Amino acid sequence: MAEALLKSKIDTSVHHVDSAGLDTWHIGEEPCNQTKKICRENNIPINHKARLFTVKDFDRFDKIYVMDRYNYDLVMEKARSDEDRKKVSLILNELFPGENLEVPDPYKQNEERARIVFKLLDKATDVIAEKINHGKEL
Repeated sequence: MAEALLKSKIDTSVHHVDSAGLDTWHIGEEPCNQTKKICRENNIPINHKARLFTVKDFDRFDKIYVMDRYNYDLVMEKARSDEDRKKVSLILNELFPGENLEVPDPYKQNEERARIVFKLLDKATDVIAEKINHGKEL
């Protein structure tokens, strides 16, 4: 959801956005139906197949956002250096700096929870897109 939202707000011919998971359960799968439905309702194109986060992602991306503390810890374990570690942040710190709030997992939850997640990620990606579009550091 965050990938689709951010892609809709920046020039993707200049900036590469991708999402990845840290477990192998859903590799190759599309987003869940609720995510697709909410994105469609909000005119956000979503076209993604799940892939696994790898150490090479530290080289491919300037910034790595995670949704919760569990995933933050897993990504940090894969970091090879302080430079890698500096790239990793909880996405909601863009809205609530330093509070380390987690995005609730919408997977197979009720639709209301998925809508709450959409609103949170929409606001967080607004902040990220503003930085990207104005050449500010993430």
